[in-house]
Amino acid sequence: MTALDLSSPVAVVGTGTMGQGIAQVALVAGHPVRLYDAAPGRAREAAAAIGARLDRLVEKERLTAAGRDAARARLLPVEELTGLADCALVVEAVLERLDVKQELFRALEDVVPDDCLLATNTSSLSVTAIGGALRLPGRFVGLHFFNPAPLLPLVEVVSGSATDVTSATRAYETARAWGKTPVACADTPGFIVNRVARPFYAEAFAVYESQGADPATIDAVLRESGGFRMGPFELTDLIGQDVNESVTHSVWRSFFQDARFTPSLAQRRLVESGRLGRKTGRGWYDHADGAERPEPHTADPAEPPAYVIAEGGLGPASELLALIREAGVEVRERDEDGGTRLVLPGGGKLVLADGRTTAEFRDVVHFDLALDYRGATRIALSHARHTSPAAVAEATGLFQALGKKVSVIGDVPGMIVARTVARIVDLAVEAVARGVATEDDVDTAMRLGVNYPLGPFEWIRRLGRGWAGELLDELHGIDPSGRCAPSLALHQYACAADEREDTP
Repeated sequence: MTALDLSSPVAVVGTGTMGQGIAQVALVAGHPVRLYDAAPGRAREAAAAIGARLDRLVEKERLTAAGRDAARARLLPVEELTGLADCALVVEAVLERLDVKQELFRALEDVVPDDCLLATNTSSLSVTAIGGALRLPGRFVGLHFFNPAPLLPLVEVVSGSATDVTSATRAYETARAWGKTPVACADTPGFIVNRVARPFYAEAFAVYESQGADPATIDAVLRESGGFRMGPFELTDLIGQDVNESVTHSVWRSFFQDARFTPSLAQRRLVESGRLGRKTGRGWYDHADGAERPEPHTADPAEPPAYVIAEGGLGPASELLALIREAGVEVRERDEDGGTRLVLPGGGKLVLADGRTTAEFRDVVHFDLALDYRGATRIALSHARHTSPAAVAEATGLFQALGKKVSVIGDVPGMIVARTVARIVDLAVEAVARGVATEDDVDTAMRLGVNYPLGPFEWIRRLGRGWAGELLDELHGIDPSGRCAPSLALHQYACAADEREDTP
């Protein structure tokens, strides 16, 4: 099954920001495009807005004047659904309400031919449930674009329970012909991106609610150590707290209130107070003109230790040993069964975040995971109240000697980056095990859909198959509420190493 022919008309129903963006994508690809909106005059306004964006593309030399004129000639706003009768594909981008979408598609079935592909751009509703109202549900798919649709490459092509393979394939190939990067996925709550991305927000909010660190510090650690383009607090302010919380609640309810998707009470209070982020001028941060952005916690300068003793290879943080030597700090190596830590001159120990609290040990300072310890500009440290100030100072001075800013947070098991990555990995592995998508498509979706520095399976290849499960086991042992419980799929994945040939 191939992509729709460029001569085939494409319709977009719903002419808000997303609808206009999808229409522009189809239009620039070369299709005749019909625009329809239930509000009188809205389709004509949307056509004018799209025309203005085409003008800007010409100004930026991304489109020729002739191409713009041809695209405008192919764009037709219509005032009645009957104006879509000759369309080969109709994409819906209306209100996120099941009844509204079902009613629309039932009406469309009375207008378009039986071979017309019908698609929803829903981000939170069940494709199966929307298509369940149709006479021919096999031709119904999800085409989930990301905002802004003309710029972001990812499209999730979602097959509902009744979707025909030929329909899903045609939708996939059409999205690719439009210059997008499609990924195929089954109809599951949140699809790929909104399902796997939940811990990025949830773990940050949980650290904040436990008073482990403030929003500015958590954002800075995830950006400067974890390699994420934006922190979760600044990102949800950009998205809108109400929008982000709505998706979280939708996924949580759809998974029958699975504790791993539990919404944040702190975010609920923001929404209740009307502090929705940039669009209202205030969210986690103050976005008023002239407002100062709070600075992340950064430790004062401290003296580096003269030497450290390396017990074990430090696992995922092994590149630190070379950096320490390059900084002029002596590294003394000592074999230690099961040891993966640095011992400081005063007797304190530096241990990579492993899901345990520092309160369990004497003079232990945990340090967080980093995407790239050489390139990271900030490292988070965590310690208990009884940890000696000397151990904290030596640990701080060591990382400062490596050219890193240091953020000292509370006694947070799993810290910030480590627990976030571990939970993302868990949900990704479980999604693949349940047939939602392939490993490659999950990685593609998370890199392109939310700009993650690595896909979950790329993290696994870097950290090892067992790393996330071991950390989550520790977290679940401390907090058996189920929030951080590792999935059975993650356990099975860790046991199924490529080289494993053992039999019981």
